[in-house]
Amino acid sequence: MTSQHPADPTAPAATGAGRRADGWWRDAVIYQVYPRSFADADGDGMGDLEGVRGRLPYLRELGVDAVWLSPYYASPQADAGYDVSDYRVIDPMFGDLADAERLIADAHGLGLRVIADLVPNHCSDQHTWFRQALREGPGSPLRSRFHFRPGQGADGELPPNDWESVFGGPAWTRTGNPDGTPGEWYLHLFAPEQPDFNWDSRAVADEFRSVLRFWLDLGIDGFRIDVAHGLVKAPGLPDTGTHDQLRLLGNDVLPFFDQDGVHEIYRDWRRILDEYGTDPATRRIAVAEAWTPTVQRTANYLRPDELHQAFNFQYLGTAWDAGKLRAVVDATLDAMRPVGAPATWVLSNHDVVRHLTRLGDGADREQDLRRARAATLLMLALPGSAYVYQGEELGLPEVLDLPDRVRQDPAFTRAKGTGAEGQEGMRDGCRVPMPWSGTEAPYGFGPVAEGPSWLPQPAEWAKLSVEAQTGDRDSTLELYRSAIAARRAHPALGAGDAVEWLDDLPTGVLGFRRSAADGAFACTANTADQAVRIAAPGRLLLASAPVTVLDGELLLPADTTVWWAV
Repeated sequence: MTSQHPADPTAPAATGAGRRADGWWRDAVIYQVYPRSFADADGDGMGDLEGVRGRLPYLRELGVDAVWLSPYYASPQADAGYDVSDYRVIDPMFGDLADAERLIADAHGLGLRVIADLVPNHCSDQHTWFRQALREGPGSPLRSRFHFRPGQGADGELPPNDWESVFGGPAWTRTGNPDGTPGEWYLHLFAPEQPDFNWDSRAVADEFRSVLRFWLDLGIDGFRIDVAHGLVKAPGLPDTGTHDQLRLLGNDVLPFFDQDGVHEIYRDWRRILDEYGTDPATRRIAVAEAWTPTVQRTANYLRPDELHQAFNFQYLGTAWDAGKLRAVVDATLDAMRPVGAPATWVLSNHDVVRHLTRLGDGADREQDLRRARAATLLMLALPGSAYVYQGEELGLPEVLDLPDRVRQDPAFTRAKGTGAEGQEGMRDGCRVPMPWSGTEAPYGFGPVAEGPSWLPQPAEWAKLSVEAQTGDRDSTLELYRSAIAARRAHPALGAGDAVEWLDDLPTGVLGFRRSAADGAFACTANTADQAVRIAAPGRLLLASAPVTVLDGELLLPADTTVWWAV
């Protein structure tokens, strides 16, 4: 028997089958929408909420459980909306509050939940509070809502400490006093246009309690918390003693990240979320973007009285290697089990190189795609919740050749020509707008056949559009549809908190079994660079590439994952 993915890709998702009774989020497949790059309804070249609303049926057909929307708030867009000037207003480029309400209502009508991005670590330098704090000068009560400090040196000409921005350069910018003289410095762990809030201020805590309730009252089903590990800074803002701090992010506890004080904030937020009901089927949730040194420290954010999920960046950063993958899966499940939280699995998002490009070698696009498809099936087979970034279901690669003039990533523009050491500044490459249909750019992204898109799309994306792949059983889109449908229908997929490893496999092959009361499941993934023969552990359910089962034996090609009903 030879098969790639035999499940019927045109069949609708089996709603309700295999779903958990103790929390919808525990095995949910959540789809990240980057609004400016998803769909453009008004033809201005920039995606918007009406564009997202019009494509919700596509997401329902894909089979996902929830949609996470990257920021759509009022913003000068210094960092693609992660510099918020008003948390209760929709930025005009995306629409207005009525558009948001219609989107939420339509999503709920299709059985999709909506998760909003919340940015509590910092705001925009155009936020009313910050602008007034600058106008009023030193001593203004509003300055206590941020981190204003006098500088070091004889005339205060040096930053208050040695902290470095994630985007490169010092994490401090000096202000001017109302009389024109040099003034205090303010902290910004990211761009200078993004001043950090001081969470020791009661006004800051009160404001975000109000913001949470505003969106919950509007019907939002939860929040993804940006820089969840950064809200609390060490008392006294001590020096780190190093000038290579970017290398330490996610590897060490720094005085500005992953401080224990953040947990009291999230206990407070959990009480607010619980005010809106504790029924597992309708519960409002919060998801932490927390870069921590270990998955055990990530688990601290998920204790029973804190948040519901946290992104598993340790898994995202793991190479396509059977031994390394097994180790991070074990570490993740072992860390989540004591706090009773589900594991999460993610391969791509709006801040990292798409996994097709990241896991491949770039020499052979078809080979890179095979590996990406295999990595996806492995991820979707693991117990817990999975996140899918828009376009990965189309097999989109990272766009590596964007001209400098179109780039908008502040990490790129800030570091260019300055020697400042920051993020790679290449995040624009994973944010190129989605191809929907047609043979010419913008591929149905907007209503005008040859209209603009805010970042140019490659010519070869015509073959990767939703239209081109729909109905093609060999396409990556249909593989995702089949996999999510099978995951929803099979009782041993998604749910649970453990795997049973299969140890009698060749080097480079990762295999595990999972069991439920009414069925068992197995997964085998070949991360090696050559095909191997293994005993078929059950009935072929799904495969990321064509495979052959003969007389109970499987020839498992390189970079291929297979699902089995046992």
